[in-house]
Amino acid sequence: MAFRAHNFNAGPAALPLPVLEIAQKELCDFKGSGMSVIEMSHRGKEFDDVNNETNAKVRDLMGISDDYEVLFMPGGASMQFCLIPMNFIREGKSADFINTGSWATKAIKEAKVQKDINVIWDDKEENYIRCPKASEIKVNPDAEYVHICENETIGGIKYFELPECGDVPIIADMSSCIMSEVMDVNKYGMIYAGAQKNIGPSGLALCIIRKDLLERVPENICNFFKYTTHAKNASMYNTPNTWAIYILGLVCDYLKSLGGVPAMEKINREKAKILYDVIDSSDFWRCPVDKASRSIMNVVWRLPSEDLEKKFVAEAKAHNMIGLKGHRSVGGLRASIYNAVPKASVEFLAEFMKEFEKVNG
Repeated sequence: MAFRAHNFNAGPAALPLPVLEIAQKELCDFKGSGMSVIEMSHRGKEFDDVNNETNAKVRDLMGISDDYEVLFMPGGASMQFCLIPMNFIREGKSADFINTGSWATKAIKEAKVQKDINVIWDDKEENYIRCPKASEIKVNPDAEYVHICENETIGGIKYFELPECGDVPIIADMSSCIMSEVMDVNKYGMIYAGAQKNIGPSGLALCIIRKDLLERVPENICNFFKYTTHAKNASMYNTPNTWAIYILGLVCDYLKSLGGVPAMEKINREKAKILYDVIDSSDFWRCPVDKASRSIMNVVWRLPSEDLEKKFVAEAKAHNMIGLKGHRSVGGLRASIYNAVPKASVEFLAEFMKEFEKVNG
């Protein structure tokens, strides 16, 4: 293509160019159907095949056993903030939450509306610069689950050591790190992720739920809000986001072609190292995150002044680099280097950073 931005947006974010090219080719005629995926019936065989094949592709890439349901849910991750406590905290019970920043805080806020919960670790006093060590966490053995945000998109922090929870299931928001590195699904009771950061378009959440947890779902909530409803109907209780499911399937094909998640993790770690090496090279750059918790998906940093940060964003945009302004709640700078962001784009940014320091340092 003649023009493609270096896209560092945090979400909706970059999609692999080969995926977009296939979607473009099939937009008006999906596999000889004479229809686009956008306009065909979700009850027809064509889309039923797309739905089932995408489910199988996700399972294959992530090594998901038959002990788990794989659901394509509406509303993104934010909807799951509401549905998880509604479905999994039984009468008279509570759940434990670990607060590592903005998205964990939002999950806590929504859970408190409905149920009793306990915040067992909160890094607010340190301004959310790290994830807890396993030794710092004391889980209530009677808790229904422990909720974590595995990668904080805004704060740029990541768990590299899960808390020790015994028999208490871990439920993890992986919106900004899903399929970015090898992980053991069996360590979790549930994994959920808004698709728009790393695996597809907005409006879809991938939910991976251990089947024994579904036995907790109460009868006295609306059918649409029950995970069991969506599990029994293969994610098609209502009209799903057909386009997002289709794109997710194409993204899975793309990752498979690269060598799967292990190959993607290697690339992602290389990309992150390129930026962190520049940031750590001088005092001109400052990463506020503890080194042991630095995300490989969302790299955040500050400059000596906000004026310099504004100048950096403006000049980067003039060089076709998009999405480098930090989140409005924390300021600073951020590069989201998800699976679809090419290594060449990260290298281009790193060279720009070096030149920017020469002129402004």
